[in-house]
Amino acid sequence: MKKKSRKKKSNSFRKILWSFIKRAMIFLMICTAAIGFVLYSPFFVLKHVELKGEKFLTVADVMKIANLYFDEPLFHLETDNVTRRLLGDLRIESAQVVRDLPNTLKIEIKERAPIATVVAENAYLDVDRNCKVLDVYRDLKSMPIPMITGLGVHDLYIGDEVEDKLLKKLIVYLNSIDEQTTAEISEIAFIDEDYVVAYTTRGIQIRIGKLERLEEKAKITEDFLKDLSQNPLDVEYLDLNYTSPYLKIIEY
Repeated sequence: MKKKSRKKKSNSFRKILWSFIKRAMIFLMICTAAIGFVLYSPFFVLKHVELKGEKFLTVADVMKIANLYFDEPLFHLETDNVTRRLLGDLRIESAQVVRDLPNTLKIEIKERAPIATVVAENAYLDVDRNCKVLDVYRDLKSMPIPMITGLGVHDLYIGDEVEDKLLKKLIVYLNSIDEQTTAEISEIAFIDEDYVVAYTTRGIQIRIGKLERLEEKAKITEDFLKDLSQNPLDVEYLDLNYTSPYLKIIEY
């Protein structure tokens, strides 16, 4: 009798165990199918990129830097890898990447801002306050920074530092002007080493002259452009060659 009782208990335990195993396998299959649906479903693919903090870079620029493509599975995008690729670009100082289900990637960046665009041989170079090249391109962009012309710069790449002594001196002038005022200068032309001229977005000529007393000339430039925005005048040029600046008013 005891042997039969033990056998029945053993069979009962096996049935319970087998039932548990089958339920566990079914549950695992359902979970696997659900994960597969999430990973490969067309509902969870990249459709939108929301970009914050940008000044010069566009969504298209950021997608190219991070190697992102629309309609790729959102869960295939490792946010750490995307962040790493973004930080590998000199133009980006910091980056934060977050998925926003079902189909959006949110990217917040802080840019290293260029201070000027240098016209080089067969290319344009965006340089920062330390004369480091942040970008190189052949088709001119619309940028709220001055374009520097007349220098013999060539064969430079992203990450290089421009060693031109005249440019380094001019950067001292630009570094001494605030961002709002810098945006009002459209071009700075090197006529020769001893004669540099800036042109404002209003077509006013600022004769910087020799690259000396640059911080003083920058302060005069900034004050002049800020005052001009408050009190518009028909100005032909501002000459900074002399200790006392000379303002030429257009006569009609």
